Amino acid sequence: MEYKNSKLTEEDVKLRFITPAIEQAKWEKPQIRMEYYFTDGPVIVRGKTVARGKPKKADYLLHYKDGQIPLAIVEAKDEAHTADNGLQQAMEYAEILHVPFAYSSNGHRFIEHDFLTGTEKELSLSQFPTPYELWARFVNKNQYNEKQVQIITEPDYFDSFSSKTPRYYQHIAINTTMEKIAEGRNRLLLVMATGSGKTYTAFQIVWKLIKTGVAHRVLYLADRNILIDQTMQQDFKPFEKTMTKIQGRQMDSAYEIYMSLYHQLAGDEGNEPFREFKPEFFDLIIIDECHRGSAKEESQWRRILNYFSGAIQIGMTATPKVEENVNNYTYFGEPIYTYSLKQGIDDGFLAPYKVIRISLDRDVEGWRPYKGQIDLNGNVIDDKEYDVTDFDKKLVIDERTQAVAHCITKWLKGNGRFSKTIVFCVDIDHAERMCRALRNENQDLVAENQKYIMRITGDDDIGKAQLDYFIDADEKYPAVVTTSKLMSTGVDCKTCKLIVLDKDINSPIEFKQIIGRGTRLNPEHGKEYFTIMDFRNSCRLFADPNFDGDPIDIIDGDPDGPLPKDPEEPTTPESPEPPEYPEPPDEPPNSAIKYHVNGVEVNVVNERAQYYDTDGKLITESLIDYNKRNILNQYATLDNFIQSWNNADKKKAIIEELAERGVLLDELHKESGKEGIDDFDLIMHIAFDQKPLTKQERVNNVKKRGYLYKYSDVCQKVLTALLDKYMDEGIFEIEDTRVLDNSPFKEFGSPMKIADLFGGKQQYMYAMHELTQQIYAQL
Repeated sequence: MEYKNSKLTEEDVKLRFITPAIEQAKWEKPQIRMEYYFTDGPVIVRGKTVARGKPKKADYLLHYKDGQIPLAIVEAKDEAHTADNGLQQAMEYAEILHVPFAYSSNGHRFIEHDFLTGTEKELSLSQFPTPYELWARFVNKNQYNEKQVQIITEPDYFDSFSSKTPRYYQHIAINTTMEKIAEGRNRLLLVMATGSGKTYTAFQIVWKLIKTGVAHRVLYLADRNILIDQTMQQDFKPFEKTMTKIQGRQMDSAYEIYMSLYHQLAGDEGNEPFREFKPEFFDLIIIDECHRGSAKEESQWRRILNYFSGAIQIGMTATPKVEENVNNYTYFGEPIYTYSLKQGIDDGFLAPYKVIRISLDRDVEGWRPYKGQIDLNGNVIDDKEYDVTDFDKKLVIDERTQAVAHCITKWLKGNGRFSKTIVFCVDIDHAERMCRALRNENQDLVAENQKYIMRITGDDDIGKAQLDYFIDADEKYPAVVTTSKLMSTGVDCKTCKLIVLDKDINSPIEFKQIIGRGTRLNPEHGKEYFTIMDFRNSCRLFADPNFDGDPIDIIDGDPDGPLPKDPEEPTTPESPEPPEYPEPPDEPPNSAIKYHVNGVEVNVVNERAQYYDTDGKLITESLIDYNKRNILNQYATLDNFIQSWNNADKKKAIIEELAERGVLLDELHKESGKEGIDDFDLIMHIAFDQKPLTKQERVNNVKKRGYLYKYSDVCQKVLTALLDKYMDEGIFEIEDTRVLDNSPFKEFGSPMKIADLFGGKQQYMYAMHELTQQIYAQL
């Protein structure tokens, strides 16, 4: 039945028609999620401004069980739109959320899209399907039996104290894994970006498989002690009474969950601790950071997986398919789910990043010794051209190290001296020299506490002992650390704000792992994005088609110019007797002669600001150009913008919509240098090259037109006071009727009395609408 009375808003349509129709179809309240925000909106960074973009929100998300299997997305539209107007959006959200049914409605009928069959049909309000109907269609399409249904419908673990629940993509990874296991798959691969919660996802999978009886004993493999310890102390803590960490050569069979380093369990030929267990002992094996090489046929770690071949084996990695880890795809198969770094940044769950690319003249031009030149150690330097790939590996230039330390320190002074910082160096020797140079640049804070700057490398037990303090968000020291390979992976430093690359990186895997040290958001500690300072052009790897995350902007910088205010890949140990708790090896100093010189002049070459465009291309763009582009993406022509502005009931809604699209008007006001203009004129000037009028000029134009004389003397005084308020505070202030509660309007009486002066509330609202039209009338 069509309703011809008045055009109802979207909220009215939901309240009067859609929600009742869903509830009439026997969907209970715990199964219905309304206004379901499933992303946080990307963090937008320009200059010193940090803002949130528009989050994704479904009008309705319907589940088969209380908060478990999502079955349907419903998008609502107001009466002015057709019933199918929201279907494309519903289908987009359904694809993102892996939901099998999508619906759109304007309150008169539903349009259904069935992803299981690819069909669409129109339904009356009374024909909306019940949860049992949709569930039956889902189960029948997948041909699930009773046991399979039990597996895929097992509830998540929920801690009432923390109230932590999986994010949408974690739900998809968990549910997809459960579905594949229910279907009989026993080799599975999950690709999830660093910082997206792989371990929490693994915990939920393990919990469900134990609860459903699919798994009784679980082996969790990792290659770092810190990964094992973090896993046991954090995400897997609910298993603490039934969980153990394998140590030494003692294998206790009395537990459900076994945590182990690959090396610890693998041993070596003739002494393989994993054989203490029977091949059928484990039902499930989780392989963390599986790109390390556990799937390589020649790897000693692979022997563990082969020995327990009857177990379900789930590989987890942050690295997409590249030549270096193609073995994972051969062994585990194609990923059953991928959540990329780019997607995490777009969703607002992972931190975006700036890049400061600094070119030093020695790096660009190279350096050559004069004939017979002796280095600081008395060695005759080979006569050749040394370039950036040689520096700190074959040739040390003290002034270059000092220049890098100076750039880092300048950034710290502009962005916070205690911003957690990791400096990645060529080798241990380079890390030690960089640590010394940074201490000399920051003598004041080092004098207060010598742990302000530390070297954390595999050979230094004192430095390694500080690692837990570095990653603790509430610990002040150490703030800056230098390293080689030890901290390239597995270090969960949620507050890391600066990553410095002063080593050659040619591996996309290593590059991605290093970048992952900064991708975690931590707004409560002021961490909403992070910065990469690149001295070796490692950021060229952003252009690799296999790399899925682009930086928000790139700045080629001068250490004395205006900077923004704002493990190496571990190798598989093949030693006959691995240490009990091995760490990924740092790059040792080169065994060949490393020449050491000083007295070399080192300068900066250039400085320019660049940004990655939405298509991934690097473009040069100012803050003004960036905002202009975003405005024009919303309003293609001057007429489009003026029409939208004049038709808007509240101008603030337009500004908020532009902010969600990345238009940063506060920063734009500062950048433009235009005094006394409002947002309308700023947009007209920046985006459409129109001459801006000041608020004073707009008020004077209203008065010159004689518009006020149509009203009584007292109404003229009210409207004049509103114009004064606009001139002082802007249009948003006078659009809000609460302005009448304040001075100088109190002298005219209560808001109701003021409205009566105009003939009532509707007449006052009309006068206000007419006043705003007069303010923005074009000459």
